[in-house]
Amino acid sequence: MPLRLLLVRHGLSSFNQERRIQGRDDLSGLTDEGHEQARRLGASLAEVPLSAVYTSPLQRAASTTASLLEGRGAPAPEPIFDDGLLEVDLEPWSGLRLSELTERHPEAYGVWKRQPLELQLNHSDGSTYKPLAELMDQARGTIDALLKRHPVDGDDTVLVVAHNAILRCLMLVLLNEPDNGFRRLRVDNTSLSIFNLRPGEDRPQVQIECLNNTTHLAPLPPKGAAARLILVRHGETDWNKEGRFQGQIDIPLNDHGRSQASAARDFLQDIQIDRAWSSTMSRPSETASIILERHPSVTLIKTDGLVEIGHGLWEGKLESEINAGWSDLLARWKRAPETVQMPEGETIQDVWARSVRTWQEIASTLKPDETALVVAHDAVNKTILCDLLGLTPADIWAVKQGNGGVTVVDIAGDPGQPAVVTCLNLTSHFGSVIDRTAAGAL
Repeated sequence: MPLRLLLVRHGLSSFNQERRIQGRDDLSGLTDEGHEQARRLGASLAEVPLSAVYTSPLQRAASTTASLLEGRGAPAPEPIFDDGLLEVDLEPWSGLRLSELTERHPEAYGVWKRQPLELQLNHSDGSTYKPLAELMDQARGTIDALLKRHPVDGDDTVLVVAHNAILRCLMLVLLNEPDNGFRRLRVDNTSLSIFNLRPGEDRPQVQIECLNNTTHLAPLPPKGAAARLILVRHGETDWNKEGRFQGQIDIPLNDHGRSQASAARDFLQDIQIDRAWSSTMSRPSETASIILERHPSVTLIKTDGLVEIGHGLWEGKLESEINAGWSDLLARWKRAPETVQMPEGETIQDVWARSVRTWQEIASTLKPDETALVVAHDAVNKTILCDLLGLTPADIWAVKQGNGGVTVVDIAGDPGQPAVVTCLNLTSHFGSVIDRTAAGAL
């Protein structure tokens, strides 16, 4: 078992409700709604064992932790207050309504929205500082301390309750700090993000199991003013279940895969879907067709640009069979996938090029008020998401895509900003916040 980190943002606070800047000051308390949000999240974690609980000492986070553990209704370790989880220091702005901030400090606010690492503010003593740069330093130290207490070769499950900006920084440190990563992530009130860590060569191998899961409150986070894309991996096949490399062999869904597609259909039934695309292969196109049963006016467009990676001579084989014939190449595929040419197949760069190009073409056709469904494959989805998160082909193992898992991407309203990965790999529609779908073989 890996080290599992459960990262939770505090519930709705009084300053959230009033659209005020909170920062590090402890002026804001948890609302009744925030307490209820935390209890609901706790109930969804009732069967997840906890080895340790850490919380920011600020009252909105500490109160969230207490209500979450109350809602969980199961034994838990005593929470540890950790100053490494304090929120970003926005001292000159603290308490201002967002409307007041944009009116009084439009240039500084513009820097915060577009180049947050470059924002400079002045403390009350006149000293200048960079809030996000300081927070990134804090996040590095917090992760270092956490991994010393909970080694990655153990099997601890650790709950961390904190704030929007520090949680994004912790995630970026875990992901090796991708470029402009802060604006690529969304962290809503009482959202759950799960990171799994295993031993690696130079640093821990990190996998995002899910990001910004708020399914205890609503199926999906609210959509903004720009276009939205819902990315889904196809349901299970017999080869997924058996752990075979299936690639471009057109293996259909099995009965469980169809039930997963039906669960995704019901999960998304009240969500606006205006347009839909899938790979031309049967497993994603059938998954998409089942989801669209609740959206009968939407026509499914199939494209070769979303077809799964070609495994070449590995297709149809179990990992043990591949290991018998290509042990060194398989080991390198697990360790450094960007260096591998599949025998008579593709590279991850090949898949990246066509998948990302196709995704961008789809996104460019959408109107701001539209939502598109895109159904594809494990490697295809991983390359698209790595690109959106600012990662590289070397990082494909950092993203988990469960069969029937739902991911949401919102196009930025500002053309100069990256799209936002609003939530990633939601599988709660299968009955658990933990992804228990078949791993399959990539």
